[in-house]
Amino acid sequence: MTARRDRGHWWCDFYYERKRVRRRSPVDTKRGAQEHERMLRQRLMNGEPLDPTPAQPEVEVDPTPTLAEFSVDFMENYAKVENKPSEVRSKTTVFNKHLIPFFGEMKLTEIGRRDVDAFKSAKVAQGLKPKTINNMLTILRRCLYIAVEWEVIEHVPKVKWLKAPEPDFDFLDFDEAERLLQAAKAEPDWYVMMLTGLRTGLRIGELRALRWQDVDLVAGRLSVRQAVAKNDVGTPKSGRKRTIELGRDIQAALKRHRHLRGELVFCQPDGRMLTENECKHPMRRACKRAGLRLIGWHTLRHSFASHLVMRSAPLKAVQELLGHADIRMTMRYSHLSPDVRRDAVALLDGHHLGTNSADTTNSL
Repeated sequence: MTARRDRGHWWCDFYYERKRVRRRSPVDTKRGAQEHERMLRQRLMNGEPLDPTPAQPEVEVDPTPTLAEFSVDFMENYAKVENKPSEVRSKTTVFNKHLIPFFGEMKLTEIGRRDVDAFKSAKVAQGLKPKTINNMLTILRRCLYIAVEWEVIEHVPKVKWLKAPEPDFDFLDFDEAERLLQAAKAEPDWYVMMLTGLRTGLRIGELRALRWQDVDLVAGRLSVRQAVAKNDVGTPKSGRKRTIELGRDIQAALKRHRHLRGELVFCQPDGRMLTENECKHPMRRACKRAGLRLIGWHTLRHSFASHLVMRSAPLKAVQELLGHADIRMTMRYSHLSPDVRRDAVALLDGHHLGTNSADTTNSL
């Protein structure tokens, strides 16, 4: 059912066999619009005319909505159902600031490869980065793909992504990480939070939302079940929970840190959840005391992954600990492994040795 309130009245607004049917409800309530839509759908299924008065047609039919029109349906009936609140906000911003100003008046069937390329060219001219433009194209493609699923259009134009360079990431080497922790001890609560970030790789939103019920200090593990983004608490970024084993140092630190201020492990004295802004200043103070460059909390996550790889941890294990949905995200750290290239070449050495041995045996 698609009952909508528009311009002070309730309307039926739905698609039937790839045609849009929009009609003002004779009973100006949501329930009245829903009942009226049932009646209209029944007429359509029976093959009955929907225009009893030709001079005053009751149905406005538009076989292909514009992107601006369809984006409303997409956000209401797909994005708000399937996506997290932070993703809904992001999609709304992209539609309002970029996609609708460019494609908004075009019908969905009019959006072709040339139009997409023109959009990319315009955004490059505005100085936007390739990855940012690709993110916008991803939203546009998803919107058009859903239109195909809903039988509004028949196909999606091919989208060619811009080549985006691999993003650089900063991390602390082992000595820098130790200097940061020593400097953070001046503020004990923040020291434990930074140690947790360095030893578990949790994102700042996962650290802020971490609860004592998710930490098992007896078994020595914690479960990442939730995260906070823009004050909205939801599932972790990947949508899946993960479990991380705890080392002896972090177990001991968390036991000393145990408090009765509330369910959150890291919080304000009154138990309130820390804001992202409140977490910035302690990190800056610790960096200054340690004589380090200013870093953010995400650098601790990069450091956790980098240290594991430099200690020859398998990339698959690192992927699971970080909660990456795609191993390609984890592969960014592979160049730090001292064994990757050596082991690859060793595989060839082993092959040649085996071949030579066999040849020697045959020659005898």
